[in-house]
Amino acid sequence: MSEIERETMDYDVVIVGAGPSGLSAAIRLKQLNPDLEVVVLEKGSEVGAHILSGAVLDPSALNKLIPDWKDRGAPLNTAVTEDNFYLLGESGQMRLPNMLMPPLMSNHGNFIVSMGNVCRWMAEQAEEMGVEIFPGMACSELVFNNDGAVKGVVAGEFGKNADGSASDSYEPGMELHGKYVFLSEGVRGSLSKQVIEKYRLDANCDVPKFGLGMKEIWEVKPENHNQGEVTHSMGWPMGFKQSGGSFMYHLENNQVYVGYIIDLNYKNPHLFPYMEFQRFKHHPRVSKVLNGGKRVAYGARAVTKGGLQSMPQAAFPGGAILGCSVGLVNLPRIKGNHNAMYSGIAAAEAAFDALSDNRSGDILKAYDTELREGIVGKDLKTVRNVAPLNAKFGPLAGLLLGGFDMWFQSFFKFSLFGTLKHGKSDAQSTGKAVDYPKINYPKPDGKLSFDRLTNVSFAMTNHEENQPPHLQLRNPTVPIEINLPEYAEPAQRYCPAGVYEVLEEEDKKSRFVINFQNCVHCKTCDIKDPSQNITWVTPQGGDGPNYPNM
Repeated sequence: MSEIERETMDYDVVIVGAGPSGLSAAIRLKQLNPDLEVVVLEKGSEVGAHILSGAVLDPSALNKLIPDWKDRGAPLNTAVTEDNFYLLGESGQMRLPNMLMPPLMSNHGNFIVSMGNVCRWMAEQAEEMGVEIFPGMACSELVFNNDGAVKGVVAGEFGKNADGSASDSYEPGMELHGKYVFLSEGVRGSLSKQVIEKYRLDANCDVPKFGLGMKEIWEVKPENHNQGEVTHSMGWPMGFKQSGGSFMYHLENNQVYVGYIIDLNYKNPHLFPYMEFQRFKHHPRVSKVLNGGKRVAYGARAVTKGGLQSMPQAAFPGGAILGCSVGLVNLPRIKGNHNAMYSGIAAAEAAFDALSDNRSGDILKAYDTELREGIVGKDLKTVRNVAPLNAKFGPLAGLLLGGFDMWFQSFFKFSLFGTLKHGKSDAQSTGKAVDYPKINYPKPDGKLSFDRLTNVSFAMTNHEENQPPHLQLRNPTVPIEINLPEYAEPAQRYCPAGVYEVLEEEDKKSRFVINFQNCVHCKTCDIKDPSQNITWVTPQGGDGPNYPNM
């Protein structure tokens, strides 16, 4: 396939991914110079189709980017009116008073939103300014200059057979070249992962850390709905040894976002994150809201949680990494969209300055500096020790120590802990199956809790079956020969979409099956596989989930 000739198109800036960071970059570039040629390439079938977030949006970055967003009809319709945090036991709860929470944890002035709808609106604003946006255009390869700098991407390749050969309907796609290329692919972006490795952008940072976030949208009875309420919790069903927590956000139209995030540094390979989420919904405090309602959507996505010390260098020869591809989530706030938008603004301003100086293809050092020393870096610096403290002392002691650290820094502007290290990667954290007990999960009742495959149908995910699987094994023998005997093959459980199965054949031999059609692009397998044997690459454009209002 390397000998294929492709048509090329040239732009000033090529942006991969129509999420909040990529669209912010596109809008800011056009604000700075309407004559710049900017293109945004989105792998989803439409803008927003692959966007999944909580989400309570801190509007500060949007205020900076589009100050009159309200007049322009931005879908920020539900202001936060009530802010709760609970410690849950199996049948009860204890509310932590808001006065005990560090000031940065307050949600006053924030909005409960669908980030998918926010991105759809942002795309409209960008297109009105002349930005070209092409959905259904997955970027499968990077293109390099002779000097080794990134000069573009290959997008829109369709029609490969399962073995990688060209079918009769094969379309080679196009090369889109830019003076700078921005990678805003979200968590564990496939091209971002390549440039981090190629240019050793992570040489001076800590290991990346992640959580798995699962989310459902429910339509509930009016009497169970409290528009504007934001509730977070920790504790049951995970207990206080493993980090994780929930969210419930009451938005408009009697809808509730209910979700669960489990840190992927868990040790017990028998843990089944999806079933922990389903079990959580049976807690009395949650079930009283959901009873009599109906689930209307489901999805899952990895969440970055490494923070400041896990950020790789964000600028590389010929481009920049934006948003969650860098890892900009403020963990205790459970917010990253505002920082993603700030990163897009900063990258656009650095590229504009470079283009104004007739530069191209170099390293946008000003962007990386702004990301670390500007508003994003300051946001992440205060909370940098929360994840390491949780990992070392458990979520309850970590909550107390992390809260103390954030309060202390709010007064004295430094931390007594310095900057703590994360230690092992999430894959390395996985323990051997023999050392941990199996966990028996209750069967889903079909009312509050559901089996995985039924729920995946509510993600409306779809992949053309004849293409090469986008979940690639470095060594196909590892799942059965190593992961199964040593770790009870945890891919069967950590995947929230039921992609991976171990089947026993008639000859009693086990076989590892990849149902890639089920994939919701969460990237958990690329992160948590203990042998680091699974690589997620992009499928052909338009494939994957089709989230309506996530």
